Amino acid sequence: MMWQKYTKRLAQFFLAVALIASSLLPGMPAAVAAEAQPDLQLEVKSAILVEASTGKILYKHNENLPLPPASMTKMMTEYLVLEAIKEGKIDWEEKVPVSEYAFFIARKSDSAGVYLNMGEEHTVKELYKAMAIVSANDATALLAEKVAGSEANFVDMMNQKAKELGMTNSHFATSTGLPAKELGPYSPKTDQDTVMSARDAAILARALIRDFPEALEYSKIPRLKFRENFEKANYNWMLPGLPSEYPGVDGLKTGYTDEAQHCFTGTASRDGMRLIAVVMGTSSDLKRFAETKKLFDYGFSNYKLVKKLGKDQPVEGFESAEVKKGVELTVPAVTGEDVMILSKVGEEGNLTPQVTYRNDLTAPVKKGQVIGSVVYAAQGESEADYLRPEDFTNRGSELVAAQDVEEASWIRLLFRSIIQFIADMVKGVIG
Repeated sequence: MMWQKYTKRLAQFFLAVALIASSLLPGMPAAVAAEAQPDLQLEVKSAILVEASTGKILYKHNENLPLPPASMTKMMTEYLVLEAIKEGKIDWEEKVPVSEYAFFIARKSDSAGVYLNMGEEHTVKELYKAMAIVSANDATALLAEKVAGSEANFVDMMNQKAKELGMTNSHFATSTGLPAKELGPYSPKTDQDTVMSARDAAILARALIRDFPEALEYSKIPRLKFRENFEKANYNWMLPGLPSEYPGVDGLKTGYTDEAQHCFTGTASRDGMRLIAVVMGTSSDLKRFAETKKLFDYGFSNYKLVKKLGKDQPVEGFESAEVKKGVELTVPAVTGEDVMILSKVGEEGNLTPQVTYRNDLTAPVKKGQVIGSVVYAAQGESEADYLRPEDFTNRGSELVAAQDVEEASWIRLLFRSIIQFIADMVKGVIG
């Protein structure tokens, strides 16, 4: 009886151990999972941290949840205004008279703005700076009208651009992020107000600074002087000289409404690496910057961009690619540009190259022609680790031909095929 008692207790012990182990092993060990997704104790509704050059997600929390973005909406307005300037549809120095709609917004006591008055006119550049630096709703609405003729037309452009950029959890109802119901006679005829997920905000921010890097030249300005008697600090208090200053920050856009609470899409650059952080639904002005600081601290402390190979260097073990119908059967392959990799600090040597060459590479081949690609990636990496599926598919660096390969004559190809035929016969007999 005594032996049976101890045997029963021992079985219960091993069963408990097995249950604990099984709970920790649904997909990966608990220690690995904690390392992949740190507990930053963020007090937010949603958040995301992304490395800008690769689109690699370093941290995420409710990143696909559509939420009111408030004035972070203006990042899309900035994108479309800069696109219109690039395409020559409007000009930086073009003067824009104040419209009745912009004047209506300027009179709203709870709306950020530069107090535009009827009878005034301001240049596109003045209005853009007011939008980007002090989140001026009146200036934003006026720019939307200038680009598209009406805010309704501009909102259509915003939603179309969102689709083009791959923003799948967003909808725009106004150019400013102001709730539609607060616009009185100018309220858009829609049942759906503006929403945007943290992931989509990061996609938009990345596209803005990638396609129009000049946007950062405005977003990094700490203070705006709009009129002789009007000067105001940037709402982004992480810029130099402001209350939540953080080294390397040069953008990008804050937001606040009663429903959205305090939001921020921030970007900072250090040692050649740019991070984009989004926090939504924080409790105060200072809190959104404190939570962003946690994200930046984690990213800059744990990750870095390093040069794995320089331009015109071969990848060890993959020095050549096969060529069909060429005088030579192979062509030397080298990198077409510096190969930069994103790695956790201290793990730079753990990433092995994955090389893919074109399987239809046929002579003639010209020096510098793209013939393949190399990717240095962590094991088990997937689309879910990146902002967009395209970022995963297109990751890596191009490999190019290091020299020309001329097309072989038909006689050379004939003799080559005869020799190959004989070799195959001999191999078959021996085998």
